[in-house]
Amino acid sequence: MESSERREQQGSLAVFTVLILIIQVLGLTAVILVAVWMGSFRGGFAWQSDPAHEFNYHPVFMVTGMIFLYADAILTYRVFRNVKKTYLKAIHGIIQAVVLILSGVGLKAVFDSHNLNHPPIPNLYSLHSWLGIVTVILFGLQWMSGLISFVFPMLSMGARQMYMPHHIFWGLAILCLAGASALTGITEKALFTDFYSPFKYSGFATETYIINFLGLTIACLVALVVYVVTRPEYKRQPSPEEEHIQLMQ
Repeated sequence: MESSERREQQGSLAVFTVLILIIQVLGLTAVILVAVWMGSFRGGFAWQSDPAHEFNYHPVFMVTGMIFLYADAILTYRVFRNVKKTYLKAIHGIIQAVVLILSGVGLKAVFDSHNLNHPPIPNLYSLHSWLGIVTVILFGLQWMSGLISFVFPMLSMGARQMYMPHHIFWGLAILCLAGASALTGITEKALFTDFYSPFKYSGFATETYIINFLGLTIACLVALVVYVVTRPEYKRQPSPEEEHIQLMQ
């Protein structure tokens, strides 16, 4: 009986490992595709001296931060299941701090590209911009609530245990919102370019394929992260020491 359970656990762990590897490949692929799209097909990168090309930093930083690195931050507790929880909190929080910095730079790039344009372009007028700004604000609030609740706890153990399911839910919800923001942003950028029409589609096949594969990659990554996090067999189990500390508190 024990041998059967052990084989089942090993099989589950093998599937988990494959899923994590696929997520990493998808994340790296998304970053590469968006960098190639902006760098090779949309004129490359510049800063405030060239607002039109400064915009190109926006999708690169947002996909790298809010999609790839944020997904890795969410998976920290699943991947490093044998690492002490104190270290996991640090890793989780530091990755999210990097995500917050990248998101800030990405937002500055897009606001600069609008405000420094001649004539200036209105800000926050599209569905993509609304989704995006709400997502970043929620992410910042989620990060702060995590610091207050778990890293530098100002709540009792009972309050933290009560809040934890909400923290997990909003972590996944924000990732889904980030995915939706990315997909609407990709579509918006494509529609604003001069090639994206049924009459010109075949003449610009390479760029359109990059755009479509980028969108599919992001959608698949988000879906797999949600699947892994919501599967109970992949959840990290507390060590005996952690269970003892919880009982003491």
